[in-house]
Amino acid sequence: MFYEKTKRLLDVACACILLVLLWPVILLTMMLIFVKMGRPIFFVHQRSGWQKRPFNMFKFRTMHADRGQGLTDGQRITPLGLTLRQYSIDELPQLLNVLMGQMSMVGPRPLLREYDDFYSELQNQRFLMKPGMTGLAQILGRNNLTWDEKLQLDVEYVQRRSLWQDLKIIAKTPVVVCHAQGFRPSGELKKFNSEK
Repeated sequence: MFYEKTKRLLDVACACILLVLLWPVILLTMMLIFVKMGRPIFFVHQRSGWQKRPFNMFKFRTMHADRGQGLTDGQRITPLGLTLRQYSIDELPQLLNVLMGQMSMVGPRPLLREYDDFYSELQNQRFLMKPGMTGLAQILGRNNLTWDEKLQLDVEYVQRRSLWQDLKIIAKTPVVVCHAQGFRPSGELKKFNSEK
Protein backbone atom coordinates (compact mmCIF):
# COMPACT_ATOMS: atom_id res chain seq x y z
CA MET A 1 0.00 0.00 0.00
CA PHE A 2 2.87 2.39 0.80
CA TYR A 3 4.41 1.67 -2.59
CA GLU A 4 1.18 2.31 -4.50
CA LYS A 5 0.45 5.60 -2.72
CA THR A 6 4.02 6.86 -3.03
CA LYS A 7 4.18 5.80 -6.67
CA ARG A 8 1.02 7.79 -7.39
CA LEU A 9 2.48 10.88 -5.71
CA LEU A 10 5.66 10.43 -7.77
CA ASP A 11 3.57 10.11 -10.93
CA VAL A 12 1.66 13.33 -10.32
CA ALA A 13 4.78 15.25 -9.31
CA CYS A 14 6.78 14.09 -12.35
CA ALA A 15 3.92 14.71 -14.77
CA CYS A 16 3.35 18.25 -13.46
CA ILE A 17 7.07 19.09 -13.53
CA LEU A 18 7.49 17.73 -17.06
CA LEU A 19 4.44 19.61 -18.34
CA VAL A 20 5.85 22.85 -16.94
CA LEU A 21 9.37 22.23 -18.27
CA LEU A 22 8.35 20.90 -21.66
CA TRP A 23 5.42 23.16 -22.54
CA PRO A 24 7.50 24.99 -25.21
CA VAL A 25 8.29 21.63 -26.87
CA ILE A 26 4.64 20.57 -26.63
CA LEU A 27 3.39 23.87 -28.09
CA LEU A 28 5.96 23.82 -30.91
CA THR A 29 5.07 20.22 -31.74
CA MET A 30 1.37 21.08 -31.93
CA MET A 31 2.13 23.98 -34.27
CA LEU A 32 4.39 21.88 -36.51
CA ILE A 33 1.82 19.08 -36.81
CA PHE A 34 -0.89 21.61 -37.68
CA VAL A 35 1.27 23.26 -40.36
CA LYS A 36 2.80 20.09 -41.82
CA MET A 37 -0.06 17.60 -41.46
CA GLY A 38 -3.16 19.58 -40.54
CA ARG A 39 -5.77 18.24 -38.18
CA PRO A 40 -6.15 16.26 -36.02
CA ILE A 41 -3.09 17.10 -33.94
CA PHE A 42 -3.61 14.28 -31.47
CA PHE A 43 -4.01 10.57 -32.03
CA VAL A 44 -6.30 8.86 -29.52
CA HIS A 45 -6.30 5.09 -29.38
CA GLN A 46 -7.84 2.61 -26.98
CA ARG A 47 -5.31 0.49 -25.11
CA SER A 48 -5.41 -2.08 -22.31
CA GLY A 49 -4.50 -0.77 -18.88
CA TRP A 50 -4.54 -2.09 -15.34
CA GLN A 51 -6.33 -5.46 -15.24
CA LYS A 52 -6.89 -5.08 -18.99
CA ARG A 53 -9.34 -2.24 -18.48
CA PRO A 54 -9.59 -0.16 -21.68
CA PHE A 55 -8.60 3.50 -21.72
CA ASN A 56 -7.95 6.14 -24.36
CA MET A 57 -4.23 6.79 -24.73
CA PHE A 58 -3.09 10.14 -26.14
CA LYS A 59 -0.24 10.68 -28.60
CA PHE A 60 0.79 13.31 -31.10
CA ARG A 61 -0.23 12.27 -34.60
CA THR A 62 2.69 10.98 -36.67
CA MET A 63 0.94 9.59 -39.76
CA HIS A 64 -1.03 10.88 -42.70
CA ALA A 65 -4.72 10.75 -41.79
CA ASP A 66 -5.59 9.30 -45.23
CA ARG A 67 -4.82 5.59 -45.49
CA GLY A 68 -4.53 5.89 -49.27
CA GLN A 69 -4.30 2.89 -51.58
CA GLY A 70 -3.46 0.13 -49.16
CA LEU A 71 -0.58 1.99 -47.56
CA THR A 72 0.99 0.34 -44.52
CA ASP A 73 1.41 2.26 -41.27
CA GLY A 74 5.14 2.47 -41.97
CA GLN A 75 4.46 4.14 -45.32
CA ARG A 76 2.01 6.60 -43.75
CA ILE A 77 4.52 7.99 -41.22
CA THR A 78 5.56 11.50 -42.19
CA PRO A 79 9.16 12.83 -41.91
CA LEU A 80 8.02 14.97 -38.98
CA GLY A 81 6.27 11.99 -37.44
CA LEU A 82 9.41 9.89 -37.74
CA THR A 83 11.40 12.52 -35.81
CA LEU A 84 8.70 12.73 -33.15
CA ARG A 85 8.85 8.96 -32.71
CA GLN A 86 12.64 8.82 -32.75
CA TYR A 87 12.87 11.08 -29.70
CA SER A 88 9.58 9.91 -28.13
CA ILE A 89 8.08 13.41 -28.41
CA ASP A 90 4.89 11.81 -29.73
CA GLU A 91 4.44 10.23 -26.29
CA LEU A 92 4.33 13.51 -24.33
CA PRO A 93 0.50 13.80 -24.36
CA GLN A 94 0.47 10.67 -22.19
CA LEU A 95 1.42 12.93 -19.29
CA LEU A 96 -2.31 13.70 -19.27
CA ASN A 97 -3.05 9.97 -18.97
CA VAL A 98 -0.70 9.90 -15.98
CA LEU A 99 -2.46 12.82 -14.31
CA MET A 100 -5.83 11.13 -14.89
CA GLY A 101 -4.54 7.99 -13.16
CA GLN A 102 -4.82 5.78 -16.26
CA MET A 103 -1.06 5.42 -16.64
CA SER A 104 2.05 5.68 -14.51
CA MET A 105 5.41 7.24 -15.30
CA VAL A 106 6.97 3.76 -15.09
CA GLY A 107 5.38 0.45 -16.00
CA PRO A 108 4.75 -1.93 -18.90
CA ARG A 109 3.97 -0.04 -22.10
CA PRO A 110 0.24 -0.08 -23.00
CA LEU A 111 -0.38 -2.32 -26.00
CA LEU A 112 -3.21 -2.80 -28.46
CA ARG A 113 -6.35 -4.40 -27.06
CA GLU A 114 -6.44 -7.02 -29.82
CA TYR A 115 -3.32 -8.60 -28.28
CA ASP A 116 -5.09 -9.33 -24.98
CA ASP A 117 -6.00 -12.92 -25.81
CA PHE A 118 -2.47 -13.91 -26.88
CA TYR A 119 -0.54 -13.43 -23.62
CA SER A 120 0.59 -16.43 -21.59
CA GLU A 121 -0.40 -16.73 -17.94
CA LEU A 122 3.01 -15.37 -16.95
CA GLN A 123 2.85 -12.49 -19.42
CA ASN A 124 -0.57 -11.50 -18.08
CA GLN A 125 1.19 -10.35 -14.92
CA ARG A 126 2.04 -7.15 -16.81
CA PHE A 127 -1.58 -6.11 -16.20
CA LEU A 128 -1.17 -6.20 -12.41
CA MET A 129 0.15 -2.63 -12.64
CA LYS A 130 -0.79 0.48 -14.56
CA PRO A 131 0.92 0.84 -17.93
CA GLY A 132 3.81 3.30 -18.02
CA MET A 133 5.30 5.98 -20.24
CA THR A 134 8.64 4.26 -19.79
CA GLY A 135 9.84 0.96 -18.40
CA LEU A 136 12.58 -1.64 -18.32
CA ALA A 137 12.12 -2.52 -21.99
CA GLN A 138 12.45 1.14 -22.98
CA ILE A 139 15.80 1.64 -21.24
CA LEU A 140 17.23 -1.80 -22.05
CA GLY A 141 16.83 -1.94 -25.81
CA ARG A 142 13.59 -0.37 -26.92
CA ASN A 143 12.80 -1.67 -30.45
CA ASN A 144 16.03 -3.65 -30.66
CA LEU A 145 14.35 -6.17 -28.37
CA THR A 146 12.18 -8.99 -29.62
CA TRP A 147 8.52 -9.05 -28.68
CA ASP A 148 9.08 -11.86 -26.14
CA GLU A 149 12.03 -10.02 -24.59
CA LYS A 150 9.89 -6.94 -24.05
CA LEU A 151 7.14 -8.93 -22.39
CA GLN A 152 9.71 -10.74 -20.23
CA LEU A 153 11.07 -7.40 -19.01
CA ASP A 154 7.53 -6.19 -18.30
CA VAL A 155 6.93 -9.21 -16.07
CA GLU A 156 10.33 -8.77 -14.41
CA TYR A 157 9.47 -5.15 -13.61
CA VAL A 158 6.14 -6.15 -12.03
CA GLN A 159 7.69 -8.93 -9.97
CA ARG A 160 10.54 -6.73 -8.68
CA ARG A 161 8.57 -3.47 -8.39
CA SER A 162 9.98 -0.90 -6.01
CA LEU A 163 10.36 2.86 -5.78
CA TRP A 164 14.11 2.50 -6.19
CA GLN A 165 13.63 0.64 -9.47
CA ASP A 166 11.17 3.32 -10.65
CA LEU A 167 13.61 6.12 -9.84
CA LYS A 168 16.45 4.37 -11.69
CA ILE A 169 14.27 3.90 -14.78
CA ILE A 170 13.12 7.53 -14.69
CA ALA A 171 16.73 8.69 -14.38
CA LYS A 172 17.93 6.56 -17.33
CA THR A 173 15.04 7.37 -19.67
CA PRO A 174 16.19 10.90 -20.74
CA VAL A 175 19.59 9.52 -21.80
CA VAL A 176 17.98 6.79 -23.92
CA VAL A 177 15.49 9.24 -25.47
CA CYS A 178 17.99 12.01 -26.23
CA HIS A 179 20.34 9.57 -27.97
CA ALA A 180 17.45 7.75 -29.70
CA GLN A 181 18.91 4.48 -28.41
CA GLY A 182 17.19 1.39 -29.78
CA PHE A 183 14.98 3.33 -32.17
CA ARG A 184 13.77 1.46 -35.24
CA PRO A 185 11.29 3.01 -37.70
CA SER A 186 9.78 -0.42 -38.31
CA GLY A 187 8.84 -0.88 -34.66
CA GLU A 188 8.96 -4.26 -32.96
CA LEU A 189 11.02 -6.97 -34.63
CA LYS A 190 8.56 -9.77 -34.05
CA LYS A 191 5.17 -10.04 -32.37
CA PHE A 192 2.92 -12.96 -31.59
CA ASN A 193 3.09 -16.05 -33.73
CA SER A 194 -0.35 -15.30 -35.16
CA GLU A 195 0.99 -12.06 -36.64
CA LYS A 196 4.10 -13.43 -38.35
